[in-house]
Amino acid sequence: MSFDGQNTPVGAANNSFKSVMREAFVGTSRDFTQGSILVGLIILAIPMILEMSMEALFAIVDTFFVAKLGPEPVAVVGLTESVLALVYAVGVGLSIGATAMVARRVGEKDMDGAARTATHAVYLGLIVAVIMAIPGVFFPREIFGLLGAEASVMQIGLPFMQIMFGTNAVIVFLFLLNGIFRGAGDAAIALRVLIIANGLNIILDPMFIFGIGFFPEWGVTGAAVATVIGRTSGVALLRGPCSCARTGVLTSGPSTGDSIRRSFGA
Repeated sequence: MSFDGQNTPVGAANNSFKSVMREAFVGTSRDFTQGSILVGLIILAIPMILEMSMEALFAIVDTFFVAKLGPEPVAVVGLTESVLALVYAVGVGLSIGATAMVARRVGEKDMDGAARTATHAVYLGLIVAVIMAIPGVFFPREIFGLLGAEASVMQIGLPFMQIMFGTNAVIVFLFLLNGIFRGAGDAAIALRVLIIANGLNIILDPMFIFGIGFFPEWGVTGAAVATVIGRTSGVALLRGPCSCARTGVLTSGPSTGDSIRRSFGA
């Protein structure tokens, strides 16, 4: 079965259903400036859709575990996530811009330009993240008050909001770095990274919330710590902005995705 409805010529990309699905989940080295547009869309869209689902899973897992502590912790997570939606919006916007700019340079075969674009996007993300951290770290009580939170919710929710906003850079970087790799034609790496990050969050959430084993019992604050560790691991797997800024040059090779990975030190 082929997506283009034609026999695949010798030496051409394999557009069979099995091959396309494998490339969508494992990664691909094909040149998206050539060949079937439909196949390219499928390979890039499937991991991107699942990636967005993985990002939403963080809040779902946190809510599931803190619900066992009572209604106040659930309110803390819900109110904080409603404000964090602004951070998500900024992260998605920066990601879209980075994807477009990197994809343009990669399409032009300008790997140095793609590396410079990625570096500038990372620096911009860092600056924006610092700015967005200020209200959540220094004015959490006022934010909860504007949202109509009760005193009991504020009492246990202040550390949660401060941690989530103070480390919002990992949220921005996850969106941003994944967008850079999508622009390079490797959307599968974003999915794999978020699967690992969510797996860590699912494991660590009950540990830090309920104090299982040698872990401290931090309640709803533990959910924030587990989520940050999970997201930070995802950023670390992408090698973060330091490797990009240090290297700054894409190496040539058969795969633009591989070139971006080598530029980030992966």
